[in-house]
Amino acid sequence: MARYSRSAGKDVERAMHKKKKGTLRSGRGGKGGKVKSRKQAIAIGLSEARKKGKKVPSKRSSKRKSSRKSKKRKSSRKSKT
Repeated sequence: MARYSRSAGKDVERAMHKKKKGTLRSGRGGKGGKVKSRKQAIAIGLSEARKKGKKVPSKRSSKRKSSRKSKKRKSSRKSKT
């Protein structure tokens, strides 16, 4: 089963082309700085697809990310001692 719809992939592709051209900008309404990172371009493409209501999984919550970081820290501390 596919994770993203084809139309969502097209939105990401469009964002990548804009990034390569140098016209992709971050922030609301494209008022931010130029996007230089590939990952950031993909994230922008996916968020645009979400806004259009296409089949894209929701963003991971920040709570989940922080718990993973704390687990990594705890395990590294144990191995050092």
